[in-house]
Amino acid sequence: MKIAFVGKGGSGKTTLSSLFIRHLAANEAPVIAVDADINQHLGAALGLGEEEAAGLPALGAHLPLIKEYLRGSNPRIASPDTMIKTTPPGAGSRLLTVTEDNPVYEACARTLLLDGDPVRLMATGPFTEADLGVACYHSKVGAVELCLNHLVDGPEEYVVVDMTAGSDSFASGLFTRFDVTFLVAEPTRKGVSVYRQYKEYARDFGITLKVVGNKVQGTEDIEFLQDEVGEDLLVTVGHSDWVRAMEKGRPAAFELLEATNRLALQTLQDAADDSYAHRDWGRYTEQMVRFHLKNAESWGNAKTGADLADQVDPGFVLHEELVQRVEPGGQVSPRPLLRQPAPQPA
Repeated sequence: MKIAFVGKGGSGKTTLSSLFIRHLAANEAPVIAVDADINQHLGAALGLGEEEAAGLPALGAHLPLIKEYLRGSNPRIASPDTMIKTTPPGAGSRLLTVTEDNPVYEACARTLLLDGDPVRLMATGPFTEADLGVACYHSKVGAVELCLNHLVDGPEEYVVVDMTAGSDSFASGLFTRFDVTFLVAEPTRKGVSVYRQYKEYARDFGITLKVVGNKVQGTEDIEFLQDEVGEDLLVTVGHSDWVRAMEKGRPAAFELLEATNRLALQTLQDAADDSYAHRDWGRYTEQMVRFHLKNAESWGNAKTGADLADQVDPGFVLHEELVQRVEPGGQVSPRPLLRQPAPQPA
């Protein structure tokens, strides 16, 4: 299942996403962690040193490789140069799975051991000097969106994405790629402002949004969050000596995390599992196609010189059963899985 952590800058979303990743790994679940924040701190939160974190390969720097691999033998895609961040898979495309080994993971992921439990970590990469003043950060997260569009995940498999702060993720279709979005909010007016904005933007897209109250100090804080976000409040997290030690670079074994916070993390996992159980693959694919057609008309056709609506494979629906029909090279066998057909381009 695919899970996003969002929130106001300074809310603690990277810390909570790293704790959740550690929790999943401790439960021996397969995990891919993705740092998609403009401020790249997830690696450090997972225990990497400054130089190690800075040395993580950038997804954006490997975009040509990613496109070439995912394109596979899909006849609707003339060349990797015509692929954009929203290009959907079809018959002949290569799909990614959580647990496999493939050239994309080999180039773009690093395996970390968290108390002996393996986690794959990927990062979009930070702004470089060449980007300043001329590039938008969403060009960086485009590689994440393309990978998620081609990733078939199953139950008890987790892809956890630490998103950029605020509501910037709405500048692309990336916000629709998740089974559940955990919005980390402090018990303050500023803390819940991003929640209201996110809730409004996500209203028409069937987004499962759950609020995680962070830095909660007592009943008054809990009541404030309940009044402000209502039934969207899933769980609250308070002070943690374990986290304080981790932020100083001296974390104890994860099993020593406070019991109340371990229970909160389990609540997050239960919510994610429940949301995945209700995933509508037809709708998931339809949203993918919708944003692709929108981006194609807005800028993609002009940039690539091609009619990108032709990349949509009518009747193709991304679904976990496709994993059973993936050929040795990772390609989807020619017969598409016919369920609720994806909309055809006009």
